[in-house]
This record gives sequence, structure tokens and C-alpha cells, in this order.
Amino acid sequence: MDNNTSQKRLSFSMRMQRFMVQRFNLREDKADDAEIETRIRDGVELRGATPWILIFAIFVASVGLNVNSAAVIIGAMLISPLMGPIMGAGLGVAVYDFDLVKRSLTNLGIATLISLIVSALYFSLTPLQQAQSELLARTSPTLWDVLIALFGGLAGIVGMTRREKSNVIPGVAIATALMPPVCTAGYGIATGQWNYFGGALYLYTINCVFISLATVVGIRALKLKRRTFTNIETERKVKTALLVLALGTSLPSGYLAIKLVKQEVFKSDIQGFVAREFVFANAEVVDIKINPNKKTVDLSLIGDPVSKDILHNIESKLSNANLEGAKIIVHQAGDNRIDVTALKSSLLSDLLINSQEAVRQRDMQLEKLKSELAARDEVLLKADDVSNELRQLFPEVSTVIFADGVTVGADKIKKNVIYLNVTTRELLRKNTQQRILDWFKVRMKTDAVIIHFDLEGR
Repeated sequence: MDNNTSQKRLSFSMRMQRFMVQRFNLREDKADDAEIETRIRDGVELRGATPWILIFAIFVASVGLNVNSAAVIIGAMLISPLMGPIMGAGLGVAVYDFDLVKRSLTNLGIATLISLIVSALYFSLTPLQQAQSELLARTSPTLWDVLIALFGGLAGIVGMTRREKSNVIPGVAIATALMPPVCTAGYGIATGQWNYFGGALYLYTINCVFISLATVVGIRALKLKRRTFTNIETERKVKTALLVLALGTSLPSGYLAIKLVKQEVFKSDIQGFVAREFVFANAEVVDIKINPNKKTVDLSLIGDPVSKDILHNIESKLSNANLEGAKIIVHQAGDNRIDVTALKSSLLSDLLINSQEAVRQRDMQLEKLKSELAARDEVLLKADDVSNELRQLFPEVSTVIFADGVTVGADKIKKNVIYLNVTTRELLRKNTQQRILDWFKVRMKTDAVIIHFDLEGR
């Protein structure tokens, strides 16, 4: 009995293992190693038409950021050739091709320099200097940017190594969003806002490094043939150089990832703490600024002043909320330190959002009214033709009156209908009246019809 049970468990385990291997086997539709290398190597070069495509894509992305159009930015990401050198560097590290790594990094550096120059040129000439939300979103990297770059890069290398081409690479280009950060860095140069430049270039570097690392992982997992060396000393030097390069990028990236995780956790914890503890009957938090690096939180309150004892009591609860070392700075009415400009900006931002929503609702209402008026006008425009046709088909008809009306049932639901009053020279039979009604419904393309027959002279 025990043997049978063990055999059944082993059989089930083997079936599950076979199922998983068949379902998730990356080698099943993998292209030839030579074809994979050719594809990636071809995308590394930045010459001929490629730099022109890059320049045009940068202009498109810059315009999209300038006018706050996500659709335009996505279009720029689709035509951008920046993915090629990044994946080429990853391939070079994975197969020990130091020349490919150098060529890829050189081309990536040139592409980045071109992108910065072109975007800075655009933003120095455009009359629209205000930073829009699409641009501001690229000035401060988060943990999610790291995850997007890593998993996007893994999806990219899997798609690149298939026998048949797919839409994976364009999707990766959109997800990892290489173009917007480098254009935002150009905006920072053009306007002299170096915090924008630093934050955007930081995000761009994160994307490049983690896409490249994902490529290394994917190539190693697929076991592409590595380069062999005839000279042992040369092999040692190349491998050492690649190891130093890999560690030089991965270790700071790992530190960055850990740092970003801590920052996101701090932001989440402090926001939850403020939402729980800063609830007062006659005062309200209207602005919050979090600095994860310094572990400080600036709060602006309006309403009745909150006493120092209450604020001290709230601050004493920080340690119980896993926020040791955090400092809360409260600005309220009568406090000379209150940032009036920031408060105005926050209130104006809320007002702008509400105004935009009101405008959107008004536009929707106007469109609805226009549609209703157009439908009514269409009925009235047909009146002459329908009246003439009706008299031709039914000579007994003398006059026709059209009206656009509304019926209200017991359920108080309003329905638009076409009212038709037909005057005839002689009394019509029921079947003739029904034929007129059926014809009118077909002619007007609606069943919402009320028809009334009158005899001339009555």
C-alpha cells in the first residue's frame, strides 16, 4: 500500500515536472544563436539613418513632454533606437565579447549626447517653458522604475531570441520609457534647473543599467555560446575587465534598489501615519512634503491652531509606527515658517483640477445637447420629402403635420418620439392606416412614432 502511494506521488510529481518544462521551456521556439547575435549586434550601430531617426524621435518626445501629450511621447518611444546599444552591452558581457561592450557603450554615449543636445536645443527655443506633469514625472526615480526596467529588459531579451518576430520589443520600449528621461534632462539643461537634469539622468541611467543586466541574465539562461580565447592571458584580462564593469554597474544598482525600497516604504508609512493621526475637528492638512533622505515631513495645516502638546503627543507615536528617527515639521496659521507659496500652489493645483473637471463635464453636456438638436433637425429636414412621398403613395392624404415630442410613462421615464398627424379626404381602413404607419417607421428609421389620423372637414 505504501509502495503504491509512493509511486502515485512520484508519478504525479513527474507529470507536473514534465508539464512545467513543456509549458515554460524557453528553448522550444528559440532562434539560432548566430541569428540572435546578429539581431542584437545590428542594433548596436549608430550610423546612417539611425542617428537621424534618433534626432527625430527626440524632437517628437520633447514636443510631447512640452504639450503634455502621452500619445505623442509613446510614439517617440516606439521609433527610438536607444534599446539597441543597451542590449548589445548586455550581450557583450554575457558572451565575453569585450569589443562589443566597448562599441555598445560608445554608441550609447554618443546617442545620449545627441539626445541631450537636441532636447536642450528644442526646450531653449520653445515658447512653452512651463514644466508639465509628463515631464515632472521623470525627475525623481522610484522603485517601480527599477522593476519596470528589469522585467521589461527580461521580456525584451526573451522576445529578441524567438524565431518569429513579435511586438515585444516595441512594448518594452514603451514600458521602460528611455526617451522621456533623457529629454527631461535636456529640459533641465535648457532652463538651468539642474535638479531636473540630475533626477532625469538618474532615471535614464537606471533604465539603461537594469535593461542591460536583464539582457545578461537572459543570454546566460539561454546558454548562448561564449567567446573562446587562444591566449589565456588575453582571456583573463577580458574576463577581469568585464567582471569589473559588471560589478561597477550592478553593485551601485543594487545599492540604489535597496535605497529606493527604503524610500518608498518610508513614504508609504509616513503617509499612513499622517492620515491616521493628523485628524482634527477644526484643522486640516492641506499640503505634505516628504524628504525620505532626511526623514523629514513638512505639513501645512489650516484652521484652528493645534497645540504643541497635541503635536508632541503625535510625534511620540512615530517609533511605534516603524518611523524611528523621522521628524515632523508642522506649519500652521500664525507660524512665520509656513510656506505660503507652496500652500498657494497646492490650493491652486486643486482648484485647477476641479475647474478642468467642470469644463470637461460642461463640454460633455454641450455635446449631448448638440446631438439631440441634430437628431431633431434631421427629422424636420425630412418633413417636406416625407410629406410629398406619403401623398404620392396614398392619394387619400391631404396634409401632414410633423412634431418632435416627448412621452412620459408611469415610470416617469422620458422618451423622444416623432408625432405625425395625417389628414385624409376620406376615411381610411385600418389596414391602410397600418401600412402608412409601417412605411413611416421604415422611412424615418425609428419605431418611436405616434401617428394620428383626421378626416378632412371634421
